[in-house]
Amino acid sequence: MNKQLPLTNYRLPILLVLAFTLVLLIVGCRETAVSESERQFAGALVTSPKPVPDFTLTSVDGPVSLSDYTGQYIFLYFGYTFCPDICPATLSNLAAVRKALGDDAHKVQVIMVSVDPQRDTPEVLEKYVTHFDPTFIGMTGTKEEIDAAGEPLGIFYEIHEGSTATGYLVDHTARSFLIDPEGNARVAYPHDAPRDGILADLEWFFAQE
Repeated sequence: MNKQLPLTNYRLPILLVLAFTLVLLIVGCRETAVSESERQFAGALVTSPKPVPDFTLTSVDGPVSLSDYTGQYIFLYFGYTFCPDICPATLSNLAAVRKALGDDAHKVQVIMVSVDPQRDTPEVLEKYVTHFDPTFIGMTGTKEEIDAAGEPLGIFYEIHEGSTATGYLVDHTARSFLIDPEGNARVAYPHDAPRDGILADLEWFFAQE
């Protein structure tokens, strides 16, 4: 007669595996269910997102509107090509973030609006921004047009004439703004925001889609 082994010898490992799987599922659900207000972003979260008013400025290819990029995540940055430090650091950081996105890079568009229209022609801007990433776009316009584009985001800039031997410097807001595919400003990033943090933020937004 064949002896039957106790069922408990088989049930215990199975129950342990099932319990472990259940824990993983619960933890996973909690991670994906973290609300926007609970999450720690790498920048300042815009608590009451509102659409950024559309504007049209000039690129090397002619008139370009912010709304042309509806459906993508936009990093909107106001700077200038003669900036000695913050602007190149910011654009370099955003280029690294976009590269790290791999197949999702097409979801993100970086736009720099010049606060120095006197020196930053569309051609100068194009050469400058594409040095960091060939998909980056530079925009410029009259002072009045630039002011109108930046005012809803609280953009500040001030030209200091004769501040260097080769010309002048421009004090300006050093934040880049993440705008979602619906055109709402969501996060304002300082110039030294960690790229891993920005990347994690984007991946979180992608997961909410």
